[in-house]
Amino acid sequence: MIGVAGGSGSGKTTVVRRIVDSIGDGQVTVLDHDRYYRDRNDLRLEERAALNYDHPDSLETDLLVRHLQELRAGRSIEAPTYDFARYARQPATETIEPRRAIIVEGILIFADAALRALMDVKVFVDTDDDTRFIRRLQRDMTARGRTVQSVIDQYLDTVKPMHLEFVEPSKRYADVIIPLGGHNTVAIDMLLTLIRGLTAR
Repeated sequence: MIGVAGGSGSGKTTVVRRIVDSIGDGQVTVLDHDRYYRDRNDLRLEERAALNYDHPDSLETDLLVRHLQELRAGRSIEAPTYDFARYARQPATETIEPRRAIIVEGILIFADAALRALMDVKVFVDTDDDTRFIRRLQRDMTARGRTVQSVIDQYLDTVKPMHLEFVEPSKRYADVIIPLGGHNTVAIDMLLTLIRGLTAR
């Protein structure tokens, strides 16, 4: 079980893709912590949009822990799905099958002790603030239908303060820190060598 953490826009997805390509798509299950945002469909869209999604309490991490325990035991799970444009959990779930390697990705996965305890390798992708903000701006506008102003407001109100309070301090739990995100080929190649050795056992 491999945890890949780092700030929003740090390049976690790029690192995860490199790991999957190295081990083989059929050998890896990837589970995003983002799937587990709490169901707040009791609130109006405007109220949901105003919530702090960068605090650990916004995520149903205990459910993720139970799901990972099930996967580790060789049983499939019904993982939640989330609509980022509507800030809402969807009624449909997705069946996730256990495989040789399980990758857990998310900004806050090292902030929870029970979640950390399940991981055999903990990777933190470390990228400077400016680069992360630009990537987040591009992603949220393109993939999540957000406006420039809404992305800036969210970044200043919750993303940056929560990064400083929860994400950055969780770096101390990492086994491997990758500076410069997904573009650090030397660090990623060293990580892949370690992971291939573990999965070959």
